[in-house]
Amino acid sequence: MGHATTEPTALRLARRPRAQPRSAAPAGPQAVADSPRGTVAFYGGNARAKGSDHDRRTKAEVARGLADLLGLGYAGEFAAGERPAGPLYIVPAETLGPQDDLAALGIEGEADFFGGYVPHAFIASKLITHPLVRAGAAAPAGWSRAHGAALRGAVLPGRSVFSAADARRAADELLALGPVRLKDPAGVGGAGQWVVNDRAELEQHLERLGPQALGNGLVLEQNLNRVTTCSVGQVRVGPWLASYYGTQRLTRNGRGHEVYGGSTLTVMLGGLETLPERAPDEPTRTAVRQALRYHRSAFRHFPGLIASRCNYDVVQGVDDAGRWHSGVLEQSWRIGGASGAEIAALLAFRAEPGLRAVRASTCELYGAAAAAPAGARILFDGADQHGDRLVKYVEVHTDVDP
Repeated sequence: MGHATTEPTALRLARRPRAQPRSAAPAGPQAVADSPRGTVAFYGGNARAKGSDHDRRTKAEVARGLADLLGLGYAGEFAAGERPAGPLYIVPAETLGPQDDLAALGIEGEADFFGGYVPHAFIASKLITHPLVRAGAAAPAGWSRAHGAALRGAVLPGRSVFSAADARRAADELLALGPVRLKDPAGVGGAGQWVVNDRAELEQHLERLGPQALGNGLVLEQNLNRVTTCSVGQVRVGPWLASYYGTQRLTRNGRGHEVYGGSTLTVMLGGLETLPERAPDEPTRTAVRQALRYHRSAFRHFPGLIASRCNYDVVQGVDDAGRWHSGVLEQSWRIGGASGAEIAALLAFRAEPGLRAVRASTCELYGAAAAAPAGARILFDGADQHGDRLVKYVEVHTDVDP
């Protein structure tokens, strides 16, 4: 198992030549990467203009927490062409991809940043969770058919398609199991999803989406009821390697819509492969095993993938016939909604090296009366994109028996 220390390990990056990015294959709990000594910087990249202000500011506050953890200075936010001088530990707002110049950012591997890099943009989306509907179906360059085959039993029945004809084939297959959920592969927080009950409803959505959107991909997946969304993940920062399991919760925003309301995680030192034997019950063990299969397969079948932050959403619920199902919905190789809890847990391990486990929670509350409890770390307190009051905070409890 990895061991926390109170100071980050000194970086040698500033004294060695840059190489091509290294792929970070899953490793055991002793394989903990060194962290740069220098400055932590938040990188908005192409998301600087498109992201909501509260989301960007929350992520920047988590980046500040990473600077506290590593004992480094915090340079704030910068964009392409504005890179501060000197060694940097980068915190990107989104998954990095082929549009990002890793050499210009000073990124060689997972020790240099918090998040992930994908060699093809679609790898960061929901599309890689499901296989194609038929041999010879259209798919983007870099697609791995072996990955989809490897996930059988770790994900719900589903298909990824890139044409209306393939969407119809997939729907005919999946509607036999019950209602089908359509997903925009780039949707976040449940946005861009629709449930269809028959072929006629599917046709309405296909017409609305149009061929251009379908060419970018569409996910069709068995719909479940009475669901719980589990979070399983792993983070590497400086000398720390930690993994966790937990659950997400929903809340209502100022407009009455159900949205992501936070996560509660049980965090322990060590990698993902150590979690199954530490999970408290069979549903959690199932979620952890499925996430671990997804994790290993992604690194095996997508060469060039790098990730220091790996999070997997696993849904558990029942179909229309009352049968229970569990499966990974998607991956997140970037700073996310649970990252405030991840960093808070690492700060607790740094403060008390003898800790075996930590329970860390993020919470998002809407409304004029929203308030964080005493002792919580505020990640955001202000207006959301609709002008409604939103408070985001994180809490940590160390009296945990894993």
